[in-house]
Amino acid sequence: MSNQHPPNFETIALDYIESVKKQFEYYKWLGEQTIHQLPEDALFGQINADSNSIAIIVKHLSGNMLSRWTDFLTSDGEKEWRDREAEFENDIRSKTELLEIWDKGWNCLQKTLEELGTEDLGKEIFIRNQGHTVIQAINRQLAHYPYHIGQIVFIGKMILGENWKSLSIPRGSSQAYNRDKFAQPKHTEHFTDDHLKQK
Repeated sequence: MSNQHPPNFETIALDYIESVKKQFEYYKWLGEQTIHQLPEDALFGQINADSNSIAIIVKHLSGNMLSRWTDFLTSDGEKEWRDREAEFENDIRSKTELLEIWDKGWNCLQKTLEELGTEDLGKEIFIRNQGHTVIQAINRQLAHYPYHIGQIVFIGKMILGENWKSLSIPRGSSQAYNRDKFAQPKHTEHFTDDHLKQK
């Protein structure tokens, strides 16, 4: 039998918050690496009138982040000042403007996460008058944002084709990657650490 004591709530809660921060940062990194690979005009192209360009997806992500994470603990996550319909208008004019909008949303999210304490995780907040614990609200966005980041990456890969620089394990490299991992002693680190070290 192990002599180790099971972790207490405080340890689990701190680990959860740190894990959430790293996962959001990882998906932010995936989106940024895609945007930086693409020529400016590729950010605004739409397959058809009903599809979303990368720029539209960025506007929607940023609008959602600003609404959900501003006054996160004290006001409804769907703010009265949010104009969700306008987020789907393809009217960003430059890559610089796009990145400013992108950063504004992510900065709001990250600032809020930095201010969260373990005592906040069980509190109730509301999104469109529906109650969520803080953990439920975080998990909701941790599913929503990667969904859209995946769209950004997919569009980038389709545009760049063979010029795409892989953001995960490149094709044909799985065995070498695993050999390197299993050659290391067992250790504890977050699964995103390898990617975030490249920043």
